[in-house]
Amino acid sequence: MKKLSFLFSVLIATTLFAQKTYVFFGSFNWDKTKPGIYVYELTLKTGKLKKVTTATGIKNPSYLTLSPDGKFVFACTDTKTENGGSVSSFEFNPENKSLSFINAQKSGGENPVYLTVHKNGKWLINANYTEGSASVYPISDAGIIGPYAQNFQFSEGSVNPKRQDRAHIHSTVFSPNFDYVFMPDLGADKIRIFKFDSDKKEPLLEAEPNFNQSVLGSGPRHFTFHPNGKFAYCIEEMGGAVSVYDYENGKLNTIQRIFTHPENQSGDFESSDIHISPDGKFLYATNRGTENNIAIFSINEDGKLKNVGYQSTFGKHPRIFALDETGDFLIATNVQTSNATGFKRNKETGLLQKISKVKGLKNVSCVQIKNYY
Repeated sequence: MKKLSFLFSVLIATTLFAQKTYVFFGSFNWDKTKPGIYVYELTLKTGKLKKVTTATGIKNPSYLTLSPDGKFVFACTDTKTENGGSVSSFEFNPENKSLSFINAQKSGGENPVYLTVHKNGKWLINANYTEGSASVYPISDAGIIGPYAQNFQFSEGSVNPKRQDRAHIHSTVFSPNFDYVFMPDLGADKIRIFKFDSDKKEPLLEAEPNFNQSVLGSGPRHFTFHPNGKFAYCIEEMGGAVSVYDYENGKLNTIQRIFTHPENQSGDFESSDIHISPDGKFLYATNRGTENNIAIFSINEDGKLKNVGYQSTFGKHPRIFALDETGDFLIATNVQTSNATGFKRNKETGLLQKISKVKGLKNVSCVQIKNYY
């Protein structure tokens, strides 16, 4: 018995020793000769971040996502460039800590802003903000992105003529079972809904209903599901709020709408990103503009939210943030101050404590965290 216990302890220790955690930052570099993607190693015991490599030769890799196995990094590239837009693929080797360019494809619309990968690693979907469209790409086993198999263009806007003159798809998110895709449309105040069949050559199919109506003028932006698959949450950029939904089989039912700022606060809001802790107990949402903070909510058993605090991001314009797979750490990017801030998360209270800050990440706009074994 003692021998088995000893062997188990050795196995756990070996696993922890072998595990390495890497952090990937994307940016608006505006110059292909300058780094666009930065890769850091995160030490889980201390939260310390150490740079290991960068990637050049690409312009404005503003949003990143990783394949399920972490072997490939996909980026929205040529973002915010007139008549431009592409999606690019890179191979990451955790052993020699290298990031190598594989290929790129046209994004099917100007200004790609979001990417998501199917759990089987064979499909990639991007959102094009300016032209209000979404494209679906096949991915080979070698990480090569093929020409898009589908491209959906949307046109209608909503009530704010300055911000909502036309459709603006801001994210593309798979359902917990990967059989639906949800696309918040900031321009149309809709969450567009599609079925997804990974076995088809054109896997994206319109659902019925094919959208969920958001509050007019709210500007739905990013979307996430609770780990239990029963609830969904959408952050609204212009409304400065999170809408909470019951979810079942592609259908959303609104159960709450709660502000990401104190209720007595007014003005133009710039809410941006939203994520839930792996234990499903807390939701985090970033506010840009004059706030530059993270709103922290506890999640009740019925899925509804209760605000428990706010945390400064120690920078300006926190566009994207991420939690690591253990739920111990949260890292936020600040575009206008070109820095990222690392926080230790209290799993009991949900509150955050600053433990690190990385400077010199030119116009850093996105972060993803991945454990490698």
